[in-house]
Amino acid sequence: MTRADPDLRIGLELLAAQNRERLIQKVKVGAVWMGLLALLAATLLGVHVDPFYAAEHYGFVLQGVLTTLWVSLTSISLATCLGLFGALGRLSRNSIAQGVSGLYISVIRGTPLLIQLLIIFLGLPQIGRQLIALGFRQLGELLTLSATQSGILALGLNYGAYLTEVFRAGMQSVGHGQEEAARALGMTPVQILRRVVLPQAIRVVIPNVGNYFISMQKDSALISIVGIWEITFRATRFARIDSKYIEMLLVGAAYYWTMTLASSWLQSQLERRMAHAYER
Repeated sequence: MTRADPDLRIGLELLAAQNRERLIQKVKVGAVWMGLLALLAATLLGVHVDPFYAAEHYGFVLQGVLTTLWVSLTSISLATCLGLFGALGRLSRNSIAQGVSGLYISVIRGTPLLIQLLIIFLGLPQIGRQLIALGFRQLGELLTLSATQSGILALGLNYGAYLTEVFRAGMQSVGHGQEEAARALGMTPVQILRRVVLPQAIRVVIPNVGNYFISMQKDSALISIVGIWEITFRATRFARIDSKYIEMLLVGAAYYWTMTLASSWLQSQLERRMAHAYER
């Protein structure tokens, strides 16, 4: 037996002990969760909340999950593109690009998402009707959006303003020395952005985009006010009919919670895979 063998054995024993301690801690936390959920269930039953009504109509609310996911995925894709171009405008030396991106961020971040949604869904068609009356029919019809289009546009514009700062920080995290070295090799600004800056900035950006996507899934409940049949709209539809608000809203909350847990797990797996991709 070499001298390194006892040290290796001690290290493995310490690692195993740490793993056991983490497992025990997770089991304890899980037990606390189960106890709190059981207490909540007992409280709800004590105030005559009807679980059978929720069990009977949960399928109707479940049909809204796909709509919520589709709207959220489409919106976060739009927001990511806007965030990238907004960050390029913020970092640009062009005064017009800086002015447009700066005003966009200021207005969107300074006003509520609900107001933005209503302006797009109700305000733009009003302008469109005036344009049609003036003879600009195609432009006027272009401003008349459906409820789903309005919801996606509102969420995309809103989150794009926040992702602009995320992309800007990610790009600025890349050392200037690398850009100077790329210029010395004869790369164009577009090549430097595509081959040097963005591949490294993505590592900084991805976790934040994932967090914003999780938030967007919950904020998408606001689009129910324009009649999109997503989770919240379907839950409140039955709640209004039979005055079973707590039952149906809890069903909707459970679906949002499940989606959040699944998205968080997928985000952690993506971050872990990206971290391994950069290991040498």
